[in-house]
Amino acid sequence: MARLIALIAVLFMVGLAPARAVQPDEVMADPAKEARARAISSELRCMVCQNQSIDDSDAPLARDLRILVRERINQGDSDGAVKDYLVDRYGEFVLLRPRFGRHTWLLWLITPLLLGIGAVGVWAWFRRRPRHATEPVEPLTPEEEARLAALMAGDDIPGKGKKQSG
Repeated sequence: MARLIALIAVLFMVGLAPARAVQPDEVMADPAKEARARAISSELRCMVCQNQSIDDSDAPLARDLRILVRERINQGDSDGAVKDYLVDRYGEFVLLRPRFGRHTWLLWLITPLLLGIGAVGVWAWFRRRPRHATEPVEPLTPEEEARLAALMAGDDIPGKGKKQSG
């Protein structure tokens, strides 16, 4: 029983741990450089998986890109220079969060633009819909009250003759 609980606990912890595809032979000896490489590779898209970073992907291309990032860091490139190199080589699509530029301005502005259009539409709808009367309602005349009472009681309507049954 204890082994079963221990096995379940280990499986639960493994399930909570982030999945990283970095192989032991890729890890850099310098922890600071390795942390930089991990930070950069978590922002780069796997060109095969497309919704994963190269840090999370097991694809061979992702491994090649992780190695390339580490080589560029070893050569002394800054984080920005590494990203620029990969963007020059693979295009803006390699970034999980594309930069704001002339090719991506619509991507960045479409959400606020649509939210603004929706807010204007809701505002216009509220302005155009009929409002409830704010004036007090006139009281019923005695004739209207008598007619209403007769209708509610199911009696004859005054002045209209007998109610027909049918």
